[in-house]
Amino acid sequence: MNENLFASFIAPTILGLPAAVLIILFPPLLIPTSKYLINNRLITTQQWLIKLTSKQMMAMHNTKGRTWSLMLVSLIIFIATTNLLGLLPHSFTPTTQLSMNLAMAIPLWAGVVIMGFRSKIKNALAHFLPQGTPTPLIPMLVIIETISLLIQPMALAVRLTANITAGHLLMHLIGSATLAMSTINLPSTLIIFTILILLTILEIAVALIQAYVFTLLVSLYLHDNT
Repeated sequence: MNENLFASFIAPTILGLPAAVLIILFPPLLIPTSKYLINNRLITTQQWLIKLTSKQMMAMHNTKGRTWSLMLVSLIIFIATTNLLGLLPHSFTPTTQLSMNLAMAIPLWAGVVIMGFRSKIKNALAHFLPQGTPTPLIPMLVIIETISLLIQPMALAVRLTANITAGHLLMHLIGSATLAMSTINLPSTLIIFTILILLTILEIAVALIQAYVFTLLVSLYLHDNT
């Protein structure tokens, strides 16, 4: 049977209705919360990780930039849990959809840029023309810097989509090879299966790293505009 490699990236439906929204809302339900005064070890570890991540990302920001801390922490948790959700069997990874990643990247980028033009108009415009630029190169550099600014959200979205999609495709191919070899050569099957386990561990790391990279780049754009 010829299986489409990209079948797992098709948005799922339930009774003909799109189920992507329900899947996107599912990861927050997995985050444990506590109503007690003394937290257990899981909640304590979770709070420590959130505090560590927030402290690292907000260290370079001023007071105005730190007002975005809740937004950035929520963003990294959402992307990380969504990426990890896609590693479960027969699941769907929303972050493999470029449209969803653009829907996250464009509003964040636009908000940061607009805030920069409102609060630091001179510094924002100074980015379009580096100091000491020769006069004949001024029009070209302004065009290049403008294009560089406009493609920032596209770069954010494409980077996340490509890394998550490539990892899932590679896992799918190696998993298919493991099943195909299981009836032919047992030693080869064990070797391929070991590679699959190592790749799965790598994909877990990639899911977390890509969430951190996406949020860190948004944080850097915020730092440049505050």
